[in-house]
Amino acid sequence: MSGMQRLGRWISDHLIMAAGILVLIYMFVPIFVIILMSFNDNSRSRNIYAFRGFTLDNWLNPCKPAGMCDSLVTSIQIGLLATVGATILGTLAAFALVRHRFTGRSAANLIIFLPMATPEIVMGSSLLALFVAAGFGGQLGFWTILIAHIMFCLSFVIVAVKARLQGLDSNLEQAAMDLYANEATTFRKVTLPLVFPGIMGAALLSFSLSFDDFIITNLNAGQEVTFPMFVWGSAQRGVPMQVNVIGTVMFVVALLIVLSGEVANRRKARALAR
Repeated sequence: MSGMQRLGRWISDHLIMAAGILVLIYMFVPIFVIILMSFNDNSRSRNIYAFRGFTLDNWLNPCKPAGMCDSLVTSIQIGLLATVGATILGTLAAFALVRHRFTGRSAANLIIFLPMATPEIVMGSSLLALFVAAGFGGQLGFWTILIAHIMFCLSFVIVAVKARLQGLDSNLEQAAMDLYANEATTFRKVTLPLVFPGIMGAALLSFSLSFDDFIITNLNAGQEVTFPMFVWGSAQRGVPMQVNVIGTVMFVVALLIVLSGEVANRRKARALAR
């Protein structure tokens, strides 16, 4: 085999890997920029992407911009509560849709996808009209944001948990019952552990969607300010570098969660292999 043939074969064998690496680099470039800008001494310029010098002041004083940490706490509180509410309701709905037959089941499966396909401006304005019609027009704030976030996160939870349930081998549950386990024990020791990765993934997705949302939140927030709203308001005067610190911390936390889950799965696989 000639040198050109070996080179061509090597390229064809590694082409997919190289393309995947390039796509990953392209996806992570904005994150690398955020991490770099978190160390940027650029408080005196409106051009936030101009690197003026290295500093640790942004990390030592993350709450220096007035109101930023308050808005961050508000977003985290809403995100956690919306995640808990949407995950519980969505998991119960997913079990009902997969495990039971009832009138309107097909229509329910169709309606679930509507919030995911509806533009956020339409959903936000619809929720605002609903709150106003219900008499909450003058009381928009934390609780109206929470209700809105639970409603649009619910569809994502149902779809994620449904996918996990539909791929579940029912023979495992039947085997547990053949070994004299009742329904409660089978659910606790067999069904729930198998479905839990899907539930956890849906919960993480819900928190990300809630924490990141701006359009629906802005329409139903009243005087409440979440972190995305603070960033949008700051952009008119110049985004403070501390925003990049928060973005970096959120990325690191998400990365640690994913890595810890992967490590736990590998340990479990090794334990089962023994």
